[in-house]
Amino acid sequence: MFDSVLFTGIVTIIVGVGGMFAYFWLSNMFLDKVLFPASGPNIGRNINRATAIRPWLFLFPAIFALGLYLVVPVGYSAWLSVTSGVAEDGGWYRNYSEIFQNRTFRVALLNNLLWVLVVPAGATFFGLVAAQLTDQLSWGNIAKSLIFMPMAISFVGASLIWSFVYHPSIDIGVINAIRGLFGAEEGVTLIDGQIFDSFLLMVVLIWIQTGFAMVILSAALRGVPEETVEAAIIDGANPFQIFFKIKVPQIKGTIVVVWTTITILVLKVYDIVAAMGSQYRNLEILPTQMMQYFDSGNYGFATAISVVIMVLVLPVMVWNIRQARAEMR
Repeated sequence: MFDSVLFTGIVTIIVGVGGMFAYFWLSNMFLDKVLFPASGPNIGRNINRATAIRPWLFLFPAIFALGLYLVVPVGYSAWLSVTSGVAEDGGWYRNYSEIFQNRTFRVALLNNLLWVLVVPAGATFFGLVAAQLTDQLSWGNIAKSLIFMPMAISFVGASLIWSFVYHPSIDIGVINAIRGLFGAEEGVTLIDGQIFDSFLLMVVLIWIQTGFAMVILSAALRGVPEETVEAAIIDGANPFQIFFKIKVPQIKGTIVVVWTTITILVLKVYDIVAAMGSQYRNLEILPTQMMQYFDSGNYGFATAISVVIMVLVLPVMVWNIRQARAEMR
């Protein structure tokens, strides 16, 4: 088994690398020798045309892969959402009208809204505070490493860790064990399907993403000119005023980029809810409901929800790209 997997991996690497090398070599030779040869009376025009076309030869494999594995599936999903399921006989809009009339979908949409409001705000805030505090410590790099460590854990692994934190048993659950130290004899069930239990699941993603926000914002804080900080100190500003009125306004663009990046991630999150709250309808979000419809063979509803998710992500992604470009200027 292992030998066959290793052999397949080696062959894939050889074929992939060799195929790309052969493609670039043959395509450039065809361009320079056949289409636009660097000889004859039109040598100058041929060289200019070859130079204009050559970058597209290098971009073509990536463009082809993106088109095949991204554009085509998105287009096909959109097509299924208006042609399959109840839309097949009742009109192209039927899948969308049906899911919006479904109470579980509306709960999932509300939960997604709560996730979008709470997680980016929490992760960005704690990341900003951690970035500022760790820069003041002599062992700040160690602290940053510890805070960033959850980023190396998969969402399912993080969900398992926090399942033990929330476990209803005093002997297993961390929170209930702490209650036991103060005299509690029985544990309490922290996640029992109430809609506000979603906040307990959000803590997991905030815990993971705080390290990402801290690293980006720490670099931005270090880029704040020392002259402005020194001038504020001379004017009598205290540390809180320096932080909130001098530093934060100067890294506002970076904060927005971090915020929107985490927002895009939140709109696509699936693993945490599936691992910790899949048995509770009140904790569902759009991706988990989409997968339930997909697993049951209801591709019309599943693809309609996927299109809704894409529509929600798209404006945030465009805004994020614009802000990132503005930061690079």
